[in-house]
Amino acid sequence: MMQLWHNRTLRFFSACAVLFGVFVASFAPYVSLLGITFFGLSDQMFALQMTATLLVSVATSVGVGILTDRHPLRRVFALIAMGAICFALFLVWTFGNLTAFLIAHVLIMPLGGTIFGQVFAVMRLYTSHLPASTRDSLTSTIRALFAVPFIIVLPIWGWAFDSGVQLTTLYPVVFLIMLAMTALVYFEWPADANAPWTEEKSTLSFTQSLREVLASNIVWRLFWMGAIHTGSTLMGVLLALVFSEASGRGPGDVGLFFGTFVALEVVVMFTVSPLLRYMRRLHIIAMGAAFYAVFLGLLPVLAPFALVWVLILPVAIGGGLLYGLTITYLQDLLGSRAGAGASLVALQRLVSEGLAALIFALGTWLGGYHLAALMGAFVIVAGAVSLLWLDRQNA
Repeated sequence: MMQLWHNRTLRFFSACAVLFGVFVASFAPYVSLLGITFFGLSDQMFALQMTATLLVSVATSVGVGILTDRHPLRRVFALIAMGAICFALFLVWTFGNLTAFLIAHVLIMPLGGTIFGQVFAVMRLYTSHLPASTRDSLTSTIRALFAVPFIIVLPIWGWAFDSGVQLTTLYPVVFLIMLAMTALVYFEWPADANAPWTEEKSTLSFTQSLREVLASNIVWRLFWMGAIHTGSTLMGVLLALVFSEASGRGPGDVGLFFGTFVALEVVVMFTVSPLLRYMRRLHIIAMGAAFYAVFLGLLPVLAPFALVWVLILPVAIGGGLLYGLTITYLQDLLGSRAGAGASLVALQRLVSEGLAALIFALGTWLGGYHLAALMGAFVIVAGAVSLLWLDRQNA
C-alpha cells in the first residue's frame, strides 16, 4: 500500500481507477431507467440494446488489446478512449433523443470503456519486474479504488433524483468529470517513447493474436473463471426480484443491502495484500467463489427473515477476494502481451453474462428465482473446482 502512494505512476493509475469508477457508478444503476422510462425503449428493445452493447464492448476490447500489443502507442489509444467517452456523453447531453442514446451507448461508449483495460495493461507492464504477489496486491488495491465511488456516488445521485433532479443530468455532470480524467491522461500518461517500462512489440499478426487468445489452454480457464463470476451478474438481477417477493422487503432494503455490501467489499479488497503472504492466488479466488456461492444459495431462503442481512458478509468477502485477483490471473495467461491479456477480462465478462442469462432463463422457467439462485451457486462452485483442477500443479 505504501508503495502505491509513494510512486507517481501508481498514483496516476489509482486516480484513473477512481475517476472511471465515478463514470461506471453513475450510469450502471440508471442506464435501464434512461433507456426505458426516459427514451422510450420497450423491455425487449432494451434487452437487445444491452446485448449489442456487450458484444461491441467485447469486440472493441479484444481489438484494442491486440492492436496495442502490435503497435505500442498506448498513450494514443488511451486518449482515443477518453475522447470517445466525452463525445458520447456530449452527444446525448446535446441532442437528448433516442438515436443519440443508442449511438452513444452501443457504438461509442464501448470504445471509451477500453480505458479500464488499458490502465491495467500498462500497470502490468510497469510492475512486471516485481514479484507476482506484489503485482497481485497492487492490482487488487487499485481495483478496490475503482469500487470506492460506488459508496459515495450512488447515495449522492439517489438524493439528487429524489429531490427532483432530472435523470439526464448524469450526462453533463459526468462529462465534466471525464474531461478532468482526459486532462489527467494527457498530462500524466507516460509518453510511449519514454515510458518507464520495457515492452517488446508483438510480432504476431492480428489473426495469429486472436488465435492465441482463443487457444484451448486459455479458453477453458477463461470459461471457468467466467463461471465463477456469474455470481455477481446473477446477484445484480436476483437481489431486487427476490426481495420484492419476500414479505416486508422493498426497494429501500435493496439499496441498503447493496450499498452496505459494496462498502465492506472494498474493505476486503484492501486485505488481499496481506492474505497473499500466506495463500496462493488461485486458492484465494476459490475461497472467494465459495463465499459467493453460499450467499447466492441462501439468498432466496433467508430473504423473508432478518437473517438475510447476515448474507452481506459472504457476498462482500466473496466479491472482495475475487475481483482484483481475477485481473492478474487472466493477464498472466498471456504473459508479456499485456494488451491481449487485458482483453481477456472483457471475454470473461461475456462468458459470465451469457451463463448468467442462461441460468436465469432456465431456472425461472423450471422453478422460479429460488432455483435460478441455486443453479448459480452450483455453477460458481463448479468453476472454482475446475480451475483448481486445471492449475493443480501451480495453483
